[in-house]
Amino acid sequence: MAERLDFPGGIMPPTRKATSTRAPLRTAPLPHRVILPLDQHAGAPAEPCVELGQRVRTGERIAQASGLISAALHASITGRVVAIEEHVLPVADGRRGPCIVIEGEGEDDWLTLPPLDWRQAPEATLLERLDAAGVVGLGGAAFPTQVKARIRELHAIDTLVVNAAECEPYISADDLTLRHFAADVLEGARLMARLAGAERILVGIEDDKPEALQALEAAREASLAEAVPVEIRSIATRYPSGGERQLIKRLLGREVPSGGLPADVGTHCHNPGTLRAALAAVRDGVPLVERVVTLTGEALARPGNVVARLGTPIGELLHFAGLDPRALHRLVMGGPMMGEALGELASPVVKATNCLIAATREELPDPPPEQPCIRCGACEEVCPASLLPQQLYWFARGREHDKAERFHLFDCIECGACSYVCPSHIPLVQYFRAGKDAIRARRREAARADHARHRFEFREARLAREQAEKEARRAARKRAAAPAARRPAGGEAPSTAPAADLRGLRIAHSAATAAERKAEKALARAAESGEADPATLDDLETQLATARENRQAAEARLQAARDAEEKPA
Repeated sequence: MAERLDFPGGIMPPTRKATSTRAPLRTAPLPHRVILPLDQHAGAPAEPCVELGQRVRTGERIAQASGLISAALHASITGRVVAIEEHVLPVADGRRGPCIVIEGEGEDDWLTLPPLDWRQAPEATLLERLDAAGVVGLGGAAFPTQVKARIRELHAIDTLVVNAAECEPYISADDLTLRHFAADVLEGARLMARLAGAERILVGIEDDKPEALQALEAAREASLAEAVPVEIRSIATRYPSGGERQLIKRLLGREVPSGGLPADVGTHCHNPGTLRAALAAVRDGVPLVERVVTLTGEALARPGNVVARLGTPIGELLHFAGLDPRALHRLVMGGPMMGEALGELASPVVKATNCLIAATREELPDPPPEQPCIRCGACEEVCPASLLPQQLYWFARGREHDKAERFHLFDCIECGACSYVCPSHIPLVQYFRAGKDAIRARRREAARADHARHRFEFREARLAREQAEKEARRAARKRAAAPAARRPAGGEAPSTAPAADLRGLRIAHSAATAAERKAEKALARAAESGEADPATLDDLETQLATARENRQAAEARLQAARDAEEKPA
């Protein structure tokens, strides 16, 4: 029997996209003030590299990446840094975090990077540019693109998938991006395919986006001479087709293993907005300072999609779209299935802001009271990950976390399909999230002792590296200071020290290099999975830093030994 090219379950809620797709893509007004959180990407927060009162230009770097999994941040307007302080973030719990606040001057004085020809430039140069431009995934996870682009170092990739499904109701940012910038998206896909080593590009798009599909076909026809072939495949509209695992199953029939990543089955996925941003960073030298945002909901008089500068206060953006504050009942960032309800209009647009829903009470009413489970099994029928939501619910509610893990709780993509069909109105996803948080907390507690040990090992490795470099410099000075008269006829300075074991030093250096690469892989995999909490990522960063120090120390010892053995001509 042929393998079924589809994922199980799924639902078909009202799409409600027409409200925001009737109007053409607009550019939002330049904000007077922007609030730029340092933590708007997966991994470690960026570190400020500007001072209070400093004038910055649009596109100028204001915060630098602080680890392997991190991303730089750039000024989205021209003005002066007026504060580096805590500010409310666009998250459901309303917590505050460190932000850089820039007061605009009313002009747009750009500072861009030198353009690059991505077809000719070395891959290392392209990766450095993606890093310098602060490009992250714009589909929601905000994973640093330069890290994801190094996938060929860990996996063999044959297919780059452009995830244009955009299956969640209300959201149409990718739709409008493809209508207006289809050629750029496909060129960005070819850039990323080169970095990933992919042999082909496969675009998956739902059939409720005919204008975007037409634009893609036209762009593909205009670029048939390109080396990497592009295939565009229209799929039936069904939520959650936009999940990476689900889209790969529908397009290729490949099953991403439990706990695995798309790269494990030879695929590499990118969002259209990410591909356009990557191309702009390389070809045009433009850092990531703006993105397409869907503004929708019945509390808006002028819904649509806008190109908005990062850091723009959400309230300011919604007022541009004709917000009626009296009609606003619920503000959601993202879609109604997986988005977060926000409580503050003062929170800013960030790199992960793809949609803002200003809903009325009638549009998104408060959920009905939770009722007891009637064991109908509807949740199991719609689960796209083939899980047992009812069983996971009982485990999560009873705090039986070991059993929940055995039943693959972390394979849940939190799409909300089970909650949507539950006749008892049980917020199943909330229970699953709480269960995951509890398990992560338990893991953090168990890892504290290990983290303390890793910090000690890092300190020891740093001291060893500094000592090795010091000894190498001392030996170099001694060789340089040795009088020529005391050198043998061959020119070599006498040495009373035993000959260095070059073979052993080479082996030690190779082992340290391998350990560093292993630590890099562990960190990249944990971050890309989306399941690792900040404490775990911090510990993995420490382990990587330790491995790097050990490699540098081994490198210094090996180089010193080689220098000692070299004979002048």
